[in-house]
Amino acid sequence: MASEKTENGVQGFPYLKPPDKTFYEKLSTALYDKSENTILGRTPKNWGQLLLFYTIFFSCLAALFAICMQGLFASLDDRTPTWVLHRSLIGTNPGMGFRPISNNTDEGSLIWYNSKNATTIGKWVNLLNEFLHEYKIDNRHNRAVCDFEHPPPADKACEVNMEDFGDCSPDNDFGYNTSFPCVYLKLNRIYGWVPEYYNDTKNLPPDMPDDLVANIKAEYAKGPEYANQIWISCNGEHSVDKEHINSTRFEYYPTRGFPGYYYPYTNVNGYLSPLIAVQLRGFTPNIIISIECRAWAKNINYRGGYRDREGSVHFEIMRDI
Repeated sequence: MASEKTENGVQGFPYLKPPDKTFYEKLSTALYDKSENTILGRTPKNWGQLLLFYTIFFSCLAALFAICMQGLFASLDDRTPTWVLHRSLIGTNPGMGFRPISNNTDEGSLIWYNSKNATTIGKWVNLLNEFLHEYKIDNRHNRAVCDFEHPPPADKACEVNMEDFGDCSPDNDFGYNTSFPCVYLKLNRIYGWVPEYYNDTKNLPPDMPDDLVANIKAEYAKGPEYANQIWISCNGEHSVDKEHINSTRFEYYPTRGFPGYYYPYTNVNGYLSPLIAVQLRGFTPNIIISIECRAWAKNINYRGGYRDREGSVHFEIMRDI
């Protein structure tokens, strides 16, 4: 369109006002403009080029992602962690846990029951049955009966026989229908960790309880291999607690240690962590008693207290009458 010069010498261009359109007409033109043959401002050729570009771009991106994931999965093992022992966040000091533990967080680690009240008995019995569910599953294809003379075969785990827990078995309601309740102890699993046992009866820690020392000597008398266990001792945590229960008031099933043939843990299918059931006998009723149980091995660090506890576990118990 030709320009025109105004009186002051400024070059001017005539302006033609676009025709008035309704909103519907403007929207229709934006979606498809017949005069320029465009869809949303682009010709079909432009849209085809854009679609081809992004198809190639995202295909290459997806292929690169797939290659990276394949490389990652190729470096992983279904059974062996990439980082183990000292190189892992878990470390080499297994934690210790106990059961039953209440689902009510307000109760903390307190086990409070009445041996004549079916409701309180049922609460703790049900919690223990839930915890022991996998121990009751028959899995003979992946588990073998083990002892110190017969370690587990390759790619098989050792069985945990619930019939070996005596008064602490499910058939006896784990002792909660009596004044002798049971608490189950276990160690956390650490892949590849091998315990260093206190199996030399002439070189035991000076702070080890006398009754545990006697137990180790009795096991050693059966054969040196029987002393290859992670030993357990329980007692009242503080002096006031020991007035109401002492170390001679505990019974341990099936033995007083976690047998060495369960270690190391290598993520074998069907593996069960060994358990120790501790039965509390003759403790004072109607009072909360703090109990501490400790694991004994040369490579298990021990630290008590309520914070940063290591190599031990704390719980409280109270029996109403």
